[in-house]
Amino acid sequence: MEKAERIRVRVPGKVNLALRVGGHRADGYHPLDTVFQAVSLFDEVEALPAPRGVRTVRVLGDQASLVPTDESNLALKAAQALASYAGMRQPGVELVIRKTIPVTGGMAGGSADAAAALIACAALWRIDVAPDELAVVAAGLGADVPFCLMGSTALGRGRGDELVPMLSRGSYHWVLALPDVELSTPEVFARFDELNPDAGPAPETPPGLLAGLASGDIAQVADNLVNDLQPAAVSLRPHLADVLAAGVDAGALAGIVSGSGPTCAFLSENEDAAVRLSNALAGSDLARAVRRVCAPVPGARLLSC
Repeated sequence: MEKAERIRVRVPGKVNLALRVGGHRADGYHPLDTVFQAVSLFDEVEALPAPRGVRTVRVLGDQASLVPTDESNLALKAAQALASYAGMRQPGVELVIRKTIPVTGGMAGGSADAAAALIACAALWRIDVAPDELAVVAAGLGADVPFCLMGSTALGRGRGDELVPMLSRGSYHWVLALPDVELSTPEVFARFDELNPDAGPAPETPPGLLAGLASGDIAQVADNLVNDLQPAAVSLRPHLADVLAAGVDAGALAGIVSGSGPTCAFLSENEDAAVRLSNALAGSDLARAVRRVCAPVPGARLLSC
């Protein structure tokens, strides 16, 4: 069967408006109660034909040198998982990832690329797979991958992969400060365990956050942002406390570490306020880069085939 010459998929990063974390489970995971929101900071994944049995990945763009290109790359793992699910014998693919989402930044960059690879490879290999089937494959790759497929705003439970789409009125303007430090998710969870040795089930997402999202009350959303991993991230990288304080001092409604960090996300009242905030943070020496994004946006989407 003739295959398309190339497939391109665009996929957003995410911030967690709430990230409630429970104690370490026997299976190695932590129970979560979280609210994801997809933001307009995108990676692009391109899938091109390759000889049977050949699967490779190239990474371009910001922080490309930090992304592995061997079998540990999550996008390559996604291609393998999809081939296994579909019962295909060693289909080939060359993946090209163009990075904009921060690497090890707490914005699900690797998970986003895996989600995009699932859609791109399904199109390249002409696999007729339903969205709910693709979500099952995604869940086996990591807790954030199913949300990267879904996008918009969603409540996540379990490992974060048990998703319920959420009503979210209005647009949200975020300013992202990308500090010149790195944090690994396992490192942050390990510190969380040290700081919370008696943690039980994950606390519930604040009801005020859910009400604020449903009504479009940005101030109420800002008042209810919470991240149980933030103390762990700040204890590992104390510089993050300075970044968070600077953003609030410069006019943000609220600031929060995104996921496991180190990206700091600041919610602004409107677009004009976000412009002023981004200019103030960009003029400081607290971050290697500052990005203005809006939310919510759709999840991974096919651009061409």
